[in-house]
Amino acid sequence: MPRYINRKNKEYFLHKGQTKTGKERYYFSQKLSGATSGRVPDGYEVYEAPNGSFHIRKIQEQIITDEEKKIVEDGLKKFTNLKDFKVYVKKNIISIYTPIQDIDVLVDIMSRYQKSVSKEDREFLQTTIEYKTEMQFVLIDKKERLFNVQRYNYRGSIDDWMDIDFFQPLDELVELYVGYLGKESFFELY
Repeated sequence: MPRYINRKNKEYFLHKGQTKTGKERYYFSQKLSGATSGRVPDGYEVYEAPNGSFHIRKIQEQIITDEEKKIVEDGLKKFTNLKDFKVYVKKNIISIYTPIQDIDVLVDIMSRYQKSVSKEDREFLQTTIEYKTEMQFVLIDKKERLFNVQRYNYRGSIDDWMDIDFFQPLDELVELYVGYLGKESFFELY
């Protein structure tokens, strides 16, 4: 029986059920009870979301290339001071996830209550971190490989994605905008 362990050390089991119309349905649950499935069905793949939950989905057509994902990952390392981030691709979007909590702040808080923070403590804290998506690159021209860059807007009444630049090569957008992540100036982008 397939079982999957996520980054938070939680165990998930693949289950098989039926929809109301009688079609097969596959899903993950932390409960072992019920009809478990012996394998991932043909044409499907297991997907771990940025915050550690597992999903089963139809195999996605690869729209974003591995090279394009690498441009974003390399740009984050080169143009930001972020120690922790995740880059996920879904359909025509490359999303950047950043941690909500700061691991160094959590370690500092722990060190106030115990003499030292062990490597194991730090690793445990790392498993508790939650991520949110802050910036994304949307492929809008497949032929010319041009992207829009968007940031999440936190203005209360308009919690949604906001375009900041349009119809540009990915490497140029990465160089221009990822450096704003983790800084107050990020909120001035529009």
